Formats: sequence, C-alpha cells, structure tokens
Amino acid sequence: MVSFAPVLKKAAKRAGGGAALEEMLPKPEPARKIKGVPDDRYLSQMSLRIFQAGLKHSMVAAKWPVFEEVFQAFEPRRVRSMNDEDLEALMGDARIIRHWGKIKSVRHNAAAMCGLAGEFGGFGGWLAQWPETDIAGLWADLTKRFKQLGGSSGPYFLRVVGKDTFILTPDVIRALNGLGVAKGKISGKRDRAAVQEVFNGWADETGRPLCQLSRILALSVG
Repeated sequence: MVSFAPVLKKAAKRAGGGAALEEMLPKPEPARKIKGVPDDRYLSQMSLRIFQAGLKHSMVAAKWPVFEEVFQAFEPRRVRSMNDEDLEALMGDARIIRHWGKIKSVRHNAAAMCGLAGEFGGFGGWLAQWPETDIAGLWADLTKRFKQLGGSSGPYFLRVVGKDTFILTPDVIRALNGLGVAKGKISGKRDRAAVQEVFNGWADETGRPLCQLSRILALSVG
C-alpha cells in the first residue's frame, strides 16, 4: 500500500501551504442532508449535467430556467407522464438545447427515479445508503439505471449533489500512474474496483473523504 503522506505534502507545497490547500478541498454532504433533498432537485441536477456534457457549462446554465419551465420543474412523476408528442414538441423550442437523445433521457430518468423513490422513500434515500467504499459500484449502477450518465457524467453528478466520490480526471489518473497504483487509462469494472481499493486504503490512513483525496491527487501533479 502506497502511503498518501508524500502526495499530501506535494499538493500542499504546490498550493502554497497546508492552510491554502484545505481551502481548496470539497466537502461531502452528510447522509441526512442528501436524504432530505427533493427528488425534483436531483432530476434537475442530473439533467443539467447531461445537457452540459460536451458543451460550455455557462451557456447551458443560462438556459436552465427555460428547461425548468418546459420540464414542469422536473417533478419526476409529471416528467414521467410526458408522452412522445410532448417530447417531440420540445425539439421545436429554440430556447433549449435540442438534442433528441438527451431530451428523451429526462423522461427515462424521471421514471427510474420514481422507482427508487418508491423503494427508498426518495432518490436521496437510495443515494445516502450507498457505501462510499463501493462508490465505483454506484457509478456502474447509475449507468445501468439512468440514460446519458456513463463516462464521467455519473461521478460529476454525484460531486455536485454532495455524495462523496473520487473523480478520475486526467490529473488524477496521471497521479495514480505516477504512484504506481494504476497503469495507463483506468477503464472497466476491474480497473475501477482496483482503484477503489486504493482510495479505501487512503481513506482509512488519512480519515479524509474520497472527494478530498481525489482533489489532493490532482493538485499534486496539476
């Protein structure tokens, strides 16, 4: 097991000291807060991430009030009930981003969210109970259950809503390769499970959440 101490020391030096580094680190939300967020806010954030993929984020964010309007404030049961004609009509609305696959994904994802809400008392209840020691498994389950959440979209969505997760950015992958705990690109279930074990060990060593370990790794090389 590679100690995280040298990584932390290097990142602190690059950041201008330990105090400066701490100010740059994200903090995950507690489980009770994740459980308390309404499902419509989760569907909105999920959809925002999906529409931002491959586009300038500020441009998509500027259009988001219109998305809130046309998707009925992202109330999952209402969105689930939108028919094909409703969705096709949105392709003629120049105020939004007219990407058919992403537009269809909102309805699919609303239905998936309703299913989880019925079982766990809310999407946040499902999210909160998932152990951080298997966050890579959560990425896989998000990809399986929801549309357009493959690649880095699932992890970035989790980071935005406060669920503790590491993110395999190019800098993080470069740091992992430099430490000898990974080789080349990290893709596939086996590679991600191996990286998860490394992060779990570092979490035990440092007492830090995954999101902070991830950011420190990135700052140590970038």
